[in-house]
Amino acid sequence: MQESRPVPFGFLGRIDAAIGRIEVLILSWGVILMAVNTIANVFGRYVFNQSIYFSEELNEFLIVIVTFMGLGYATRKGIHIRMSAIYDVLPIKVRKALMVLIAATTAAMMAVLAWYALEYVQKVASRGRITPALQLPLYLTYVWVVIGLTLASFQYLLTALRNLNFAEEEIYVSYLEVDSYEDPETAAAIRRHNEAAEEDQ
Repeated sequence: MQESRPVPFGFLGRIDAAIGRIEVLILSWGVILMAVNTIANVFGRYVFNQSIYFSEELNEFLIVIVTFMGLGYATRKGIHIRMSAIYDVLPIKVRKALMVLIAATTAAMMAVLAWYALEYVQKVASRGRITPALQLPLYLTYVWVVIGLTLASFQYLLTALRNLNFAEEEIYVSYLEVDSYEDPETAAAIRRHNEAAEEDQ
């Protein structure tokens, strides 16, 4: 639904690129480990009649990692579901201003959620609770919620900053992804509508 632009130069561009590489690495290995763990557990259960005792707990841990690291990744790629029927027919500058407002508001909400999640992680850590099977500190599971929400907040902030340049016609749904349509008929219809709206102004 979106088309990629070259990575912008500068400090923010380098940070964004570095975080992107880390996210891909963590998500890739998280999915691979879940698959290997599940297959090994099924193999052990039906071949050796013995399940891996920590398999379920490990998968729960990996699901939390993949879910919340995936939140930042989806934000980076601009692939979150959006309700844009009204937004799509607005003039470009209005849409750009709305994107700044939406991204900035979402960044603030993600930051608030990350703060509350951090407080919860600190409470869990202070109680010294551990997981039943792996005997790991329980807070290590929940800390990924904080990381994921923080990364999502950072990505939405970058989106808001990227759209502050009203001299550019492109509207960015993330720091790198331009809001566009793959369907040429839809894209042409929206373009005609916007051109007509600009002529009327």
